Amino acid sequence: MNTRETLSPWQLAERAHAMNPSAIREILKVTERPGILNFAGGLPSPETFPVEAMHAACAAVLGEDLNVARASLQYASSEGLPELRQWVAAQMAKQGAHISPDQVLITTGSQQGLDLIAKVLLDKGSRMLVESPTYLGALQAFTPMQPSIESVESDFGGVSAPALRKALEKGERPRFIYLLPNFQNPTGRTMDEARRNDVIAVCREFGLPIVEDNPYGELWFESQPPAPLLARWPEGVLYLGSFSKILAPGLRLGYVIAPPELYPKLLQAKQAADLHTPGFNQRVVAEVIKDGFLDRHVPTIRDRYHQQRDAMLAALQRELGDTGAEWTRPVGGMFIWVRLPEGLIAKDLLPAAVDAGMAFVPGAPFYAENADPRTLRLSFVTSTPEQIDRGMAALAKVVRGAGR
Repeated sequence: MNTRETLSPWQLAERAHAMNPSAIREILKVTERPGILNFAGGLPSPETFPVEAMHAACAAVLGEDLNVARASLQYASSEGLPELRQWVAAQMAKQGAHISPDQVLITTGSQQGLDLIAKVLLDKGSRMLVESPTYLGALQAFTPMQPSIESVESDFGGVSAPALRKALEKGERPRFIYLLPNFQNPTGRTMDEARRNDVIAVCREFGLPIVEDNPYGELWFESQPPAPLLARWPEGVLYLGSFSKILAPGLRLGYVIAPPELYPKLLQAKQAADLHTPGFNQRVVAEVIKDGFLDRHVPTIRDRYHQQRDAMLAALQRELGDTGAEWTRPVGGMFIWVRLPEGLIAKDLLPAAVDAGMAFVPGAPFYAENADPRTLRLSFVTSTPEQIDRGMAALAKVVRGAGR
């Protein structure tokens, strides 16, 4: 037998070895089993998707004006549809961030924005900072560039400004710090006004750029979150936004707002990746939102998620309140972060939880380093209050059984 013929001719790039499957998407395969109550995915509720508005917008884009119809099906500019870029700039101005439409790059989901930023700003071994814990999808986007990813101590108010200062006083200056100030994935926490100002002050002092990711900012329950970090330091912040949580994730539509000095390189990375974001999707979204539709639609999402959050908090207190478990109380977004009683490991409990009829995401994959194995993430937005009650009862049964 010729051994040469049995060897693969393919040799992977070094960066490919750093790529790992998403822990969340692997768990979602398990939740496809009939009868499993799924609290694992970070999926918006499909009940909030504006199907009728989308249907009407598609009809309008492909309507009587053949020039518009043909343009929507043709290659498009890499920067994005001008109407969408202008809309983003106008929305940011309402939040105190005054930017030009020329700074807006429409991306194929905000996840692509993370990938472009990684390609443009990170080298092998370059230092960067994240919260602890942080968004798993961001770690997956950054890791193939082989940077040195360091966690900065964080609490329910977000990243700690004193801990950030301490990290910056040692070693070379990081390329950037990645932050989710509003209703963070996975913890649900939010940075208040004072914390934002403290963090910006430290970043300005040390010249540390910020990548501000804000996919959940419109999903507030009682009051709008403070002004974005972009509004406080326009030249030092890259900002990512998304239409996934307020319209529909299947459209894969997001955007990056970049300082003028960075925009050309991000644009070049975008051109190399996919030429442009689908023009048809952009035109449909522009048609949907042009008359203030989101001002009417998003409050209905907030109301729904608010009720579901309340149901989960009540169920957690009822079922786990006397076990020593702890959890966050988010004021917006889609997630609650749970810390199990001492001695328990979330990953080890997952098989028993699935057997009991519910699924969660173990928290360890959300840490760049020093993972807390007792943590797990619960999403409340795709379940009814009755399903939430049953799911938390099942989780409590598993927790109590493991603690004996």
